[in-house]
Amino acid sequence: MLHDRLLVLLDKDAAERRSASGIVIPATAQIGKRLAWAQVVATGPNVRQVSPGDRVLFDPEDRSEVEVGAREYILLRERDVHAVAQPEDPDTAMGLYL
Repeated sequence: MLHDRLLVLLDKDAAERRSASGIVIPATAQIGKRLAWAQVVATGPNVRQVSPGDRVLFDPEDRSEVEVGAREYILLRERDVHAVAQPEDPDTAMGLYL
């Protein structure tokens, strides 16, 4: 991996969606601009905010697909990531206090 690149694996849930009434919406359907979640597999040396294992939210239209070891991955720049969700650690969960 070079510079600020991320190698991510698209979540299985991103392929198809279900409406509230149970109708399956295929991944090829265009319904406005919808962001997708992916799991970070590897990062370049200049990536600062994301680490392997994190889930990232990105625009599926701004991506480059690559096949490594018979698996399809997506190559992103760090600046194309809209949000990062770190894995939850049940031992450090403090709860919500108001």
